Amino acid sequence: MDLHSFGVTKKSKFWLDPRTKITMLLIVNIVLMGGGYSGLSAFLRPTLALLPLGLLIIESKLKAALYYLIFVSLAMSCEIFLVSQTAGLINLLLVIASGLLSRFVPPLVMGYYVVSTTKISEFVAAMEGMHLPRQIIIPFSVMLRFFPTVAEENSAISDAMRMRGIRLGGKNASTVIEYRIVPMLMCTVKIGEELSAAALTRGLGKPTRRTNVCRVGLGLIDWILIIFSLTLLLLWIFLG
Repeated sequence: MDLHSFGVTKKSKFWLDPRTKITMLLIVNIVLMGGGYSGLSAFLRPTLALLPLGLLIIESKLKAALYYLIFVSLAMSCEIFLVSQTAGLINLLLVIASGLLSRFVPPLVMGYYVVSTTKISEFVAAMEGMHLPRQIIIPFSVMLRFFPTVAEENSAISDAMRMRGIRLGGKNASTVIEYRIVPMLMCTVKIGEELSAAALTRGLGKPTRRTNVCRVGLGLIDWILIIFSLTLLLLWIFLG
Protein backbone atom coordinates (compact mmCIF):
# COMPACT_ATOMS: atom_id res chain seq x y z
CA MET A 1 0.00 0.00 0.00
CA ASP A 2 1.35 3.40 -0.99
CA LEU A 3 1.61 5.99 1.77
CA HIS A 4 -0.12 8.45 -0.54
CA SER A 5 -3.31 6.43 -0.06
CA PHE A 6 -3.60 8.09 3.36
CA GLY A 7 -5.41 10.92 1.58
CA VAL A 8 -8.51 10.66 -0.56
CA THR A 9 -7.58 11.73 -4.06
CA LYS A 10 -10.99 11.54 -5.66
CA LYS A 11 -12.68 14.93 -5.66
CA SER A 12 -16.24 15.03 -4.39
CA LYS A 13 -18.83 16.39 -6.78
CA PHE A 14 -20.82 18.04 -3.99
CA TRP A 15 -18.38 19.51 -1.49
CA LEU A 16 -19.49 19.78 2.11
CA ASP A 17 -17.50 20.79 5.14
CA PRO A 18 -16.50 17.76 7.25
CA ARG A 19 -18.27 19.29 10.25
CA THR A 20 -21.52 19.29 8.27
CA LYS A 21 -21.11 15.63 7.40
CA ILE A 22 -20.32 14.65 10.98
CA THR A 23 -23.32 16.62 12.26
CA MET A 24 -25.64 14.85 9.83
CA LEU A 25 -24.07 11.48 10.67
CA LEU A 26 -24.66 11.96 14.40
CA ILE A 27 -28.25 13.12 13.93
CA VAL A 28 -29.09 10.23 11.59
CA ASN A 29 -27.66 7.81 14.15
CA ILE A 30 -29.54 9.35 17.08
CA VAL A 31 -32.96 9.55 15.43
CA LEU A 32 -32.92 6.38 13.34
CA MET A 33 -31.57 4.15 16.09
CA GLY A 34 -33.53 5.66 18.95
CA GLY A 35 -37.13 5.98 17.80
CA GLY A 36 -40.21 4.20 16.54
CA TYR A 37 -43.03 5.23 14.24
CA SER A 38 -45.43 6.80 16.69
CA GLY A 39 -46.47 10.43 16.43
CA LEU A 40 -44.16 12.79 14.58
CA SER A 41 -41.46 10.11 14.36
CA ALA A 42 -43.44 8.49 11.56
CA PHE A 43 -42.45 11.51 9.43
CA LEU A 44 -39.04 12.37 10.90
CA ARG A 45 -37.41 8.95 10.59
CA PRO A 46 -38.21 8.38 6.88
CA THR A 47 -37.19 11.97 6.13
CA LEU A 48 -33.76 11.50 7.71
CA ALA A 49 -33.45 8.09 6.04
CA LEU A 50 -33.77 9.88 2.68
CA LEU A 51 -30.79 12.12 3.49
CA PRO A 52 -28.11 9.49 2.71
CA LEU A 53 -30.02 8.53 -0.42
CA GLY A 54 -29.96 12.06 -1.77
CA LEU A 55 -26.26 12.45 -1.01
CA LEU A 56 -25.42 9.17 -2.77
CA ILE A 57 -27.37 10.24 -5.85
CA ILE A 58 -25.60 13.60 -5.95
CA GLU A 59 -22.25 11.77 -5.79
CA SER A 60 -23.38 9.54 -8.71
CA LYS A 61 -23.19 6.42 -6.53
CA LEU A 62 -26.35 5.19 -8.21
CA LYS A 63 -25.88 1.47 -7.61
CA ALA A 64 -25.36 1.96 -3.88
CA ALA A 65 -28.32 4.39 -3.80
CA LEU A 66 -30.59 1.83 -5.50
CA TYR A 67 -29.66 -0.95 -3.09
CA TYR A 68 -30.10 1.40 -0.16
CA LEU A 69 -33.53 2.53 -1.36
CA ILE A 70 -34.73 -1.04 -1.81
CA PHE A 71 -33.51 -2.28 1.58
CA VAL A 72 -34.71 0.71 3.60
CA SER A 73 -38.08 0.96 1.81
CA LEU A 74 -38.81 -2.72 2.38
CA ALA A 75 -37.63 -2.57 5.99
CA MET A 76 -39.65 0.51 6.91
CA SER A 77 -42.75 -0.66 5.04
CA CYS A 78 -42.55 -4.00 6.80
CA GLU A 79 -42.10 -2.37 10.21
CA ILE A 80 -45.00 0.04 9.67
CA PHE A 81 -47.57 -2.18 7.92
CA LEU A 82 -46.76 -5.88 8.36
CA VAL A 83 -45.54 -6.19 11.94
CA SER A 84 -48.90 -5.19 13.42
CA GLN A 85 -50.71 -7.65 11.16
CA THR A 86 -48.76 -10.76 12.16
CA ALA A 87 -48.23 -12.82 15.29
CA GLY A 88 -46.05 -15.59 16.66
CA LEU A 89 -42.77 -16.60 15.10
CA ILE A 90 -43.42 -14.69 11.86
CA ASN A 91 -44.00 -11.51 13.84
CA LEU A 92 -40.77 -12.04 15.78
CA LEU A 93 -38.74 -12.56 12.59
CA LEU A 94 -40.29 -9.49 10.94
CA VAL A 95 -39.63 -7.32 13.99
CA ILE A 96 -35.98 -8.38 14.17
CA ALA A 97 -35.27 -8.11 10.43
CA SER A 98 -37.13 -4.87 9.76
CA GLY A 99 -35.94 -3.26 13.00
CA LEU A 100 -32.28 -4.01 12.33
CA LEU A 101 -32.38 -2.90 8.69
CA SER A 102 -34.36 0.29 9.25
CA ARG A 103 -32.20 1.37 12.20
CA PHE A 104 -28.70 0.31 11.18
CA VAL A 105 -28.59 0.62 7.38
CA PRO A 106 -29.15 4.42 7.15
CA PRO A 107 -26.38 5.26 9.69
CA LEU A 108 -24.03 2.80 7.96
CA VAL A 109 -24.71 4.30 4.55
CA MET A 110 -24.30 7.81 5.95
CA GLY A 111 -20.97 6.73 7.41
CA TYR A 112 -19.98 5.29 4.03
CA TYR A 113 -20.74 8.64 2.41
CA VAL A 114 -18.68 10.54 5.00
CA VAL A 115 -15.66 8.24 4.66
CA SER A 116 -15.73 8.07 0.86
CA THR A 117 -16.05 11.82 0.26
CA THR A 118 -13.89 13.36 3.01
CA LYS A 119 -10.21 14.10 2.50
CA ILE A 120 -7.94 13.56 5.47
CA SER A 121 -6.48 17.07 5.16
CA GLU A 122 -9.97 18.59 5.19
CA PHE A 123 -10.99 16.51 8.18
CA VAL A 124 -7.88 17.46 10.17
CA ALA A 125 -8.25 21.14 9.29
CA ALA A 126 -11.91 21.15 10.33
CA MET A 127 -11.23 19.37 13.61
CA GLU A 128 -8.35 21.71 14.42
CA GLY A 129 -10.68 24.60 13.69
CA MET A 130 -12.92 23.23 16.45
CA HIS A 131 -9.86 23.14 18.78
CA LEU A 132 -10.21 19.41 19.46
CA PRO A 133 -7.21 17.73 21.11
CA ARG A 134 -4.79 15.74 18.96
CA GLN A 135 -5.63 12.62 20.97
CA ILE A 136 -8.99 12.69 19.19
CA ILE A 137 -7.97 14.04 15.78
CA ILE A 138 -5.14 11.59 15.04
CA PRO A 139 -7.03 8.30 15.76
CA PHE A 140 -10.07 9.46 13.81
CA SER A 141 -7.98 10.64 10.86
CA VAL A 142 -6.26 7.23 10.71
CA MET A 143 -9.58 5.41 11.06
CA LEU A 144 -11.07 7.49 8.25
CA ARG A 145 -8.67 5.87 5.79
CA PHE A 146 -8.48 2.47 7.50
CA PHE A 147 -11.85 1.10 6.43
CA PRO A 148 -11.67 2.13 2.74
CA THR A 149 -8.17 0.67 2.48
CA VAL A 150 -9.28 -2.59 4.11
CA ALA A 151 -12.19 -2.74 1.65
CA GLU A 152 -9.76 -2.35 -1.27
CA GLU A 153 -7.53 -5.12 0.07
CA ASN A 154 -10.55 -7.37 0.61
CA SER A 155 -11.65 -6.80 -2.99
CA ALA A 156 -8.17 -7.70 -4.26
CA ILE A 157 -8.12 -10.88 -2.16
CA SER A 158 -11.59 -11.80 -3.44
CA ASP A 159 -10.44 -11.42 -7.04
CA ALA A 160 -7.37 -13.58 -6.39
CA MET A 161 -9.43 -16.29 -4.70
CA ARG A 162 -12.00 -16.25 -7.50
CA MET A 163 -9.28 -16.83 -10.07
CA ARG A 164 -8.14 -19.88 -8.11
CA GLY A 165 -11.66 -21.25 -7.65
CA ILE A 166 -11.58 -20.84 -3.88
CA ARG A 167 -15.04 -19.90 -2.67
CA LEU A 168 -17.80 -21.09 -0.39
CA GLY A 169 -19.61 -23.93 -2.06
CA GLY A 170 -16.77 -24.62 -4.52
CA LYS A 171 -14.33 -27.51 -4.69
CA ASN A 172 -11.87 -25.77 -2.41
CA ALA A 173 -14.34 -24.41 0.15
CA SER A 174 -12.27 -25.79 3.04
CA THR A 175 -9.34 -23.56 2.05
CA VAL A 176 -11.34 -20.32 2.40
CA ILE A 177 -10.12 -19.74 5.96
CA GLU A 178 -6.49 -20.34 5.07
CA TYR A 179 -6.35 -18.37 1.82
CA ARG A 180 -8.83 -15.58 2.50
CA ILE A 181 -9.24 -14.85 6.20
CA VAL A 182 -5.56 -15.21 7.13
CA PRO A 183 -4.34 -12.82 4.36
CA MET A 184 -7.08 -10.39 5.37
CA LEU A 185 -5.88 -10.41 8.99
CA MET A 186 -2.28 -9.89 7.91
CA CYS A 187 -3.29 -7.03 5.59
CA THR A 188 -5.29 -5.42 8.37
CA VAL A 189 -2.29 -5.34 10.70
CA LYS A 190 -0.02 -4.01 7.94
CA ILE A 191 -2.53 -1.32 6.91
CA GLY A 192 -2.80 -0.08 10.50
CA GLU A 193 0.97 0.22 10.80
CA GLU A 194 1.38 1.99 7.44
CA LEU A 195 -1.44 4.44 8.08
CA SER A 196 0.03 5.28 11.48
CA ALA A 197 3.41 5.88 9.84
CA ALA A 198 1.75 8.02 7.18
CA ALA A 199 0.05 10.11 9.86
CA LEU A 200 3.38 10.73 11.60
CA THR A 201 5.04 11.51 8.26
CA ARG A 202 2.43 14.19 7.67
CA GLY A 203 3.32 15.77 10.99
CA LEU A 204 0.08 15.00 12.81
CA GLY A 205 1.99 14.08 15.96
CA LYS A 206 4.03 17.29 16.22
CA PRO A 207 3.20 19.58 19.16
CA THR A 208 3.30 22.70 16.99
CA ARG A 209 0.24 23.83 15.04
CA ARG A 210 0.18 22.56 11.47
CA THR A 211 -0.53 24.66 8.40
CA ASN A 212 -3.09 23.41 5.87
CA VAL A 213 -3.12 23.84 2.13
CA CYS A 214 -6.81 22.97 1.90
CA ARG A 215 -9.42 25.52 2.89
CA VAL A 216 -12.47 24.50 4.87
CA GLY A 217 -15.47 26.56 5.89
CA LEU A 218 -19.21 26.44 6.31
CA GLY A 219 -20.98 27.71 3.21
CA LEU A 220 -24.64 28.35 2.51
CA ILE A 221 -25.40 24.70 1.68
CA ASP A 222 -23.63 23.58 4.86
CA TRP A 223 -25.72 25.88 7.02
CA ILE A 224 -28.94 24.80 5.28
CA LEU A 225 -28.20 21.11 5.90
CA ILE A 226 -27.08 21.71 9.48
CA ILE A 227 -30.17 23.77 10.34
CA PHE A 228 -32.42 21.24 8.58
CA SER A 229 -30.88 18.30 10.47
CA LEU A 230 -30.89 20.07 13.84
CA THR A 231 -34.53 21.11 13.33
CA LEU A 232 -35.54 17.49 12.73
CA LEU A 233 -33.55 16.41 15.80
CA LEU A 234 -35.21 19.01 18.04
CA LEU A 235 -38.64 18.07 16.72
CA TRP A 236 -37.89 14.42 17.45
CA ILE A 237 -36.69 15.22 20.98
CA PHE A 238 -39.55 17.50 22.03
CA LEU A 239 -42.49 16.36 19.87
CA GLY A 240 -41.58 12.89 18.66
